[in-house]
Amino acid sequence: MTNSKLSFLTLLMNKSSIIAGLFLVLAFIGFFDATYLTVKHFLGAIPPCSIVEGCEKVLTSEYAVIAGIPIALVGSIYYSTLFLLTIFSFSLEGKKYFILASRLSVLGFLVSLWLVYLQLFVVKAVCLYCVFSAVVSMLLFCLGALVVLRERRRLIESLPVSETKV
Repeated sequence: MTNSKLSFLTLLMNKSSIIAGLFLVLAFIGFFDATYLTVKHFLGAIPPCSIVEGCEKVLTSEYAVIAGIPIALVGSIYYSTLFLLTIFSFSLEGKKYFILASRLSVLGFLVSLWLVYLQLFVVKAVCLYCVFSAVVSMLLFCLGALVVLRERRRLIESLPVSETKV
């Protein structure tokens, strides 16, 4: 087996790479979902909601737009930022980009929690696409938390152990 094939297999088997790969896929799925809603918003169309009713009520509520900007567009920017930071971490071999993406997932998760709250208790309707985005955001948050906790543990373990006198 050549060195390049061996290093590729090592990369694939690395837990951090698996987490980054999942993070990348989830960020892309979130981007696709949010961008779909953004395009529908600008076309003035409501996407079909087959399982639950309420997409129209949620997507046309006063909470769907902030200062003329659809929340879905903010989601598209958020997910594309996570996607690009993760790509940069692969191509530039810089963990700092992935750690930043992982930390940003906390913000996305908190915003998703707020938006789910608004759907359930204020608008009193559920948008399937929005709930899907919230689930993706939650999964990104869980993966991001793993990354941040592993990095914190690695930093703590790398600190020199001080000798104590008895």
